[in-house]
Amino acid sequence: MVAGLWVPDQPGMPTFWMVYFTTNDCDAAAKAIAKAGGTVHKQPADIPGTGRFAVVTDPQGAVFGLLQPLDAKGNAFDQKQQGHGNWHELMTTDPKAAMAFYGRQFGWKASTSMDMGEMGSYDLFGHNGTDIGGMMRLSPNMPGPQMPFWLPYFGADGIDAAVARITKAGGKVVNGPHDVPGGAFIVVATDPQGAMFALVGPK
Repeated sequence: MVAGLWVPDQPGMPTFWMVYFTTNDCDAAAKAIAKAGGTVHKQPADIPGTGRFAVVTDPQGAVFGLLQPLDAKGNAFDQKQQGHGNWHELMTTDPKAAMAFYGRQFGWKASTSMDMGEMGSYDLFGHNGTDIGGMMRLSPNMPGPQMPFWLPYFGADGIDAAVARITKAGGKVVNGPHDVPGGAFIVVATDPQGAMFALVGPK
């Protein structure tokens, strides 16, 4: 199991993908995030058969979920598996502050920083010695909401074939495909309901 779908319980909430980060203690993590300047939008609660979760934001306002899973087996984030989470990308108003915040909360470590010219830098971060995502400054020229947000990347068996599936199913490509360091290709798209996501894989 790698993801879930549900109808928002608050009127006016846009359709979006919410990234969850695992924790050993959901209640303690939510309290720590609030103390560090974040916001707890949904207090910790149990999901039968799944675990304990909460919905929070970082100090800049990017929404994400916390999950204390009942079963530690398996991993929704697996960079070697098609259809699994492959990369986490944060668009934020303050990348340095965000890197410090997430480092304290989840133990992530700053990795390579790449110069993106006028767009600033793209700062990679890692967990247990493996790069798992990147952060960059939010720009009005970027697709997506003009507020801090997490963009989930899913692994794909081939970007060209995935683009064809996206458009055939009523989705829309908003950026790419284009190559990234390491030989992979990425594409950013929206589904028919407008939720933004990204794919990464070979051409």
